[in-house]
Amino acid sequence: MTPDTSTSTAHPDDSTTQPGVGAVLFDIDGTLVDSNYLHVHAWAQAFAEAGLTVDSWRVHRAIGMGSGLLLTDLVGQQDADRHGEALKDRHGELYTQLAAQQRAFDGARELVRAVAERGARTVLATSAGPTSLEHLREVLDLDDVVTGITSAKDVEHAKPSPDLVEAALEIAGVPPERAVMVGDTVWDVEAAARAGVRCVGVLTGGSSEAALREAGAVAVYPDVASLLADLDQSPLASTWR
Repeated sequence: MTPDTSTSTAHPDDSTTQPGVGAVLFDIDGTLVDSNYLHVHAWAQAFAEAGLTVDSWRVHRAIGMGSGLLLTDLVGQQDADRHGEALKDRHGELYTQLAAQQRAFDGARELVRAVAERGARTVLATSAGPTSLEHLREVLDLDDVVTGITSAKDVEHAKPSPDLVEAALEIAGVPPERAVMVGDTVWDVEAAARAGVRCVGVLTGGSSEAALREAGAVAVYPDVASLLADLDQSPLASTWR
């Protein structure tokens, strides 16, 4: 089903719902699109401009968290309260300047299309705001095959809260046990687990296999191209069988 391009979400037609239909929920940043390190750069520069010293490796480890949690984790509650909104705004400005460097990982589009062709519903699960989401949609060019796309307006609490995954499940119209998430951070895995959804990890966001498995990933692949090559033997196959 093609999502309504006027909004970030789409809902399946109940009249076409088939018993046992499943869904694959795809994280975007670091999973389908090479963007995590752009976020690291934008946050690091925003911190530096605010006179806050935060090592880039610490920023990287926090990527995937909601921005409020990220700021508290990296600069502490006092500075997060004092500088939080300005830092978020500056990160957004800097990241927008880097948007042209975003690219879809090899195999990303083909993976989503292959899952849709096999009969599973596909949801792009992100808490991106309108501007960032528009850039990501342009990079991926998958609006014609995905069931729907989440956005910031669908999420009250960011990862590792399960809100994003639960919103994606609602769009897909499937129960948690009929879904699998694909993500690149421990926050993706933890959010999926809290929603009762299995998660397959990929290493392209910079998290290690050990960290993803410790968080609860049921399988880990080097990248989405490797997952595509193993698609019919992967945990994703349970969503169309």
